[in-house]
Amino acid sequence: MYVITGATGNVGRPLVRTLAAAGAKVRAISRHAPEALPARPLPAGALPAGALPAGVEHHRADLADPESLREAVSGAEAFFLLVSGAGAHLDVPAIVDVVRAAGVRRIVALSSQAAGTRPGAVSHAPLRALEDTVRGSGLEWVLLRPGGFVSNTLAWAEQVRTSRTVSSPFGDVGLPLVHPGDIAEVAAAALQDQKHHKQVYTLTGPKPISPRQRAAALAAALREPVPFFDQPVEEAREQMLTFMPAPVVDGTLDIIGAPTPEEQRVSPDVERVLGRPPRTFATWLSANIDAFR
Repeated sequence: MYVITGATGNVGRPLVRTLAAAGAKVRAISRHAPEALPARPLPAGALPAGALPAGVEHHRADLADPESLREAVSGAEAFFLLVSGAGAHLDVPAIVDVVRAAGVRRIVALSSQAAGTRPGAVSHAPLRALEDTVRGSGLEWVLLRPGGFVSNTLAWAEQVRTSRTVSSPFGDVGLPLVHPGDIAEVAAAALQDQKHHKQVYTLTGPKPISPRQRAAALAAALREPVPFFDQPVEEAREQMLTFMPAPVVDGTLDIIGAPTPEEQRVSPDVERVLGRPPRTFATWLSANIDAFR
């Protein structure tokens, strides 16, 4: 039995599907009840947000209330920990206490590449604390450190639909953005096999791609022009502050504007775990292009 938190999100949803498709018993945890779907093959990206395959157990629980997890983790072998934001609002040691008391053997935690590349950054201090707690839990553990997600491109969707333009800061700075499906498949492997114990996997895409290049790929997929405009950094910051805490906004802008050489480097870890190269931005875009029409 595998317990998945954040089960209706960009990583949790494909992780649940991957495990269920392999015949594993899965308990999906979210704060709200998901929409049930028949267990039939669907194209990538076809599940509505929040949907879970038939046969997957769902438990309503909230990481902000660790006691609400007790029933869900009972009898589980492994636990996937995904926190919203940087997890600063959570008592991660209390969460781990509940998981350990239930007899769970293995914990796989989603962190961030910046927890390693920017150890002094205030924005990622909660994730570094989360990693320390997981390492010291006494359980088998795996840490996943993805870079930027290709799915963050969906932030452009409304602008592309309404004006067929893209505006973003740092238009020519490329990062090897990772496909959420690759994160999910690495997580599934780590949950199911103890050989990954004490591994820290940095997860990236196959090559750096800049915002301007992503806009060009969107234009090609839509078969119409999508002009790119360099957005002033302060304007981008004001927009981001509407849905992210200031330290996280500043940390994110630092990464996308002035990445370190390590943050621009393609990691071998997706291929190392899955035995295949990471998915490309084009692969993600072909499955999600309808969001931009």
